[in-house]
Amino acid sequence: MLRIATTALAIAGGFLASAANGVHPPKLIRQILPLVIGFAMLAASPLKAADMSDSELENLVRRSYQYVALFNTINNFAVNPQNPFAAGGWNRTHYPTGLMNASVRALPRPNNDTLYVLSLLDLRKEPVIIHYPAFGSKYVSLETTAFDHYCEIPLAASKGDFKKPTSILYYSARTEGYSGEPVEGVDRVMEMSGDFAIAFLRVMPEANDLEKFKANMAAVNAVKLQTLSEFQGKPAKAPDPLAMPAYSNDQNVFASNFQEAMQFVFNHTTFDPEKYEMDREALAALKAVGVEPGGVFDQSNAPEIDGKRLAEVAAKIAAEQNATWNDPQEAAPFLFRVFLSKGQIDLDTMVIQSVVGPVGVPASEAMYPGIATTDGAPMNAEHDYVIRMTKDQLPPANAFWSATLYDTKQGFFIPSKENKYSVGENAGMKLDESGGIAIYIAAERPEGVPTENWLPITRENLGIDVIMRVYEPDLEKMKTWVAPKAEMLNQ
Repeated sequence: MLRIATTALAIAGGFLASAANGVHPPKLIRQILPLVIGFAMLAASPLKAADMSDSELENLVRRSYQYVALFNTINNFAVNPQNPFAAGGWNRTHYPTGLMNASVRALPRPNNDTLYVLSLLDLRKEPVIIHYPAFGSKYVSLETTAFDHYCEIPLAASKGDFKKPTSILYYSARTEGYSGEPVEGVDRVMEMSGDFAIAFLRVMPEANDLEKFKANMAAVNAVKLQTLSEFQGKPAKAPDPLAMPAYSNDQNVFASNFQEAMQFVFNHTTFDPEKYEMDREALAALKAVGVEPGGVFDQSNAPEIDGKRLAEVAAKIAAEQNATWNDPQEAAPFLFRVFLSKGQIDLDTMVIQSVVGPVGVPASEAMYPGIATTDGAPMNAEHDYVIRMTKDQLPPANAFWSATLYDTKQGFFIPSKENKYSVGENAGMKLDESGGIAIYIAAERPEGVPTENWLPITRENLGIDVIMRVYEPDLEKMKTWVAPKAEMLNQ
């Protein structure tokens, strides 16, 4: 289309140049010249989604999925009153009261291993400083990201952090009146890739040791967020009015307010197209539908887009990504590549992590192998299963590991009166005399099976699956470690 436009404009330009030099084109050419110019202008205008080929639409969705997913995720954690993890506003922190249970419905495939301390940042007006205390837990990890879903791990127990209190100042390229200069009393300064961001602290509470649990809960509640003004003893600067587009789930945004949401996201995200290919391609894809950094969304002038068709393509891509992730063999290559920083991640990995579970941690902090069945069939609550591992087959975790049961469709814990959703160091587990373990997924606890090793289900036609979490994995050993398989017990 653009090649045709360029050719048409070149022809028209030649005619106009001739006329300027006193050489007038024939009458027929003078009659069609306005049509040539009009066609050229039409061809050079932004593409309508209805005019896009399937491959062009797929490229648009793939290049934008990370921004749609994080626009929804970050807003959900900041202001959604239905989300039990919501901070209740910007520049505020959510403090957990304990590990998650079956009442959690705001987050698919949550873990039952770590406490979530979530700080939601609005960095437009001034920087934000968060003070992190020392922790006595064997697993503590701080992750940050913004609307672009590139992930950083500024602090981690695996790197020797959290042995003493640490303060971090967060800002963006657009933060008013601040350009990254050191601040006395602040340990680190960190530039975020966007004005709206999340600082996500995960803490293993060591729930099976009451004294350690109390100490870790006290440390969690000692996390403190301040704006720079507050840190300097002055009132926080009043934030500018925020006209945030409606957030919901990914499919709804693709269908109903894609351009509006993406215009907001692109206005509050830092891009470097000369350095990063993914930035360059994302900017090009969104420009085709009228979205550019610094632009203003105006529905009356926005290029027409077929939201229904766009959402259908997004749903197809999401289904493909979920199918890949739920196949341990297909998912294996991604386990070492997810949730990395800008410049270290490829598009395929970015799409799958944005679809399956945004804001996870990279392989250095945790890995998430799925559990297949011995017969290859999907697991279902109509049957009982056992997962066996000898001592030598246990996951190579430097911190700890767990196995968590979910319903496949929604990714939620399976409710039970026992409130037992996982087997592991926090939720409880009991190794056998030889150092191995057998984990039973069953409607009734089999005779002789320790309660700690039983994952209860309700006998029904319900797809279920188990995800293992290997915290601080030995990455060399993980390259050859083989995840166990679930064996059906009752046919």
